[in-house]
Amino acid sequence: MATDWPWDYRVISMHRILVDACGWAAVIEAGINIDQALLDCAGTKELAIVPNVITEIKALNDRKLMVSMLVSKAEMITPPADSGNHTDDQLLALAKEKNWPILTVDTELKRRLSQANIPWIEVSGQSHLRQVG
Repeated sequence: MATDWPWDYRVISMHRILVDACGWAAVIEAGINIDQALLDCAGTKELAIVPNVITEIKALNDRKLMVSMLVSKAEMITPPADSGNHTDDQLLALAKEKNWPILTVDTELKRRLSQANIPWIEVSGQSHLRQVG
């Protein structure tokens, strides 16, 4: 079945970076310019978060973590209903579904991402980001 799309029609899939609470905290504590570092590392600065990430960051009760900046920069994504209540499970399900990397420094989450062949972004050398996988 042929489509009637114009010759220059393109489907754009918005590539985003999912943000884990510990990944955000590591970026802020290292003083990394998140926009420039993500552009250099992953080619995009578009962020996505799940509500649990905001809850976890707020629970740290540290004003330096700039929760309001994260909320203003990131698209809030509803995790799949079958992903459970644990933040890592929700992020992993979304990463699999959308093929988006996760910004994290959590060793256990990185292990799970590696097993699922999903890339992640981590703070490297306390000064920049690098994508793994």
